[in-house]
Amino acid sequence: QVQLGESGGGLAQAGESLRLSCVYSGRISFGSYAMGWFRQPPGKEREFVAAISWSGASQFYAGSVEGRFTVSRDNSKNEMYLQMDNLKPEDTALYYCAATQRAAYKTGAVSGYDYWGQGTQVFVSS
Repeated sequence: QVQLGESGGGLAQAGESLRLSCVYSGRISFGSYAMGWFRQPPGKEREFVAAISWSGASQFYAGSVEGRFTVSRDNSKNEMYLQMDNLKPEDTALYYCAATQRAAYKTGAVSGYDYWGQGTQVFVSS
């Protein structure tokens, strides 16, 4: 069974930075899963933020965060990260990490992921 746990959310002012972490636990090696970050703004649907391949060699970003957010992972620690710089009020959302063994991870589709964390809240004030 796969368990994912996010941390690092909180309150930031516009222009500041936050770093989210996602910890994986499960019977299968963490490196067997491609990972993604999604977010759900208040009153809106869940949307893709970033994805990273099994080894970490490839990353994909939503246009709204490219150049400001960086996804990375440390397979030796069973962790994935999202460095969020130059935050904007529109980045306010509940942020989720997700895992999949399928190549569909790079599409950014919610349906392409099989396991989800509970989320960590990010609030950015102007």
